[in-house]
Amino acid sequence: MNIRILLLALLTLVFTAPAQAHPHVWVTMKSEVLYAPDGTVTGVRHAWAFDDMFSAFATQGLESKEKGKFTREELAPLAKVNVESLKEYDYFTYATADGVKVPMTDPLPDFYLDYQDQILTLNFTIPLKKPVKAKLFKVDIYDVSIFVDFSFDKTAPVKLVGAPTGCKLDVALPREMTFAEGKKLADIPADQPNTALAIGAEFANKILVNCP
Repeated sequence: MNIRILLLALLTLVFTAPAQAHPHVWVTMKSEVLYAPDGTVTGVRHAWAFDDMFSAFATQGLESKEKGKFTREELAPLAKVNVESLKEYDYFTYATADGVKVPMTDPLPDFYLDYQDQILTLNFTIPLKKPVKAKLFKVDIYDVSIFVDFSFDKTAPVKLVGAPTGCKLDVALPREMTFAEGKKLADIPADQPNTALAIGAEFANKILVNCP
């Protein structure tokens, strides 16, 4: 039990202090833009696969019935910590409808963690505070301090669920970081906040949905 409590505390530290070593956590994303039958956008669903080092750290000491494998039930406390800790950072997900910022709410309660091939994947859905209908719906995913490095899955990055006929999906990848920017990030000590180069928005992964 003491190991589990310590692990939860460390996970909280990781997600509530994203201004330390940059980047520190790598996430590969699969996302979905969700639509209601009336053609309004209702939310965004994410599946975030963490890098193998973080996955190993996060599961170290966790009790499981089968060694090296974890059920969703066994991972439920970690999933809760992840989701609650991400709230302060708006879940690194920022949406606009026809150029106007769209407020989002806390994730639905059906969030969960999967563990497969030694990789943890956090699955959660962020509803819009109010469904919107837009010709251009855009979602930016980034960490302003670049503590967490996000990238889309190369084979199935994004899909539309229930979108009206004629809607077109596009994905825009972030620009390459310059040598000077990379060096500046690398020079930031692990125990100091990244206040000098908080430019994560410039490296946002973008979802663009154009509808008639």
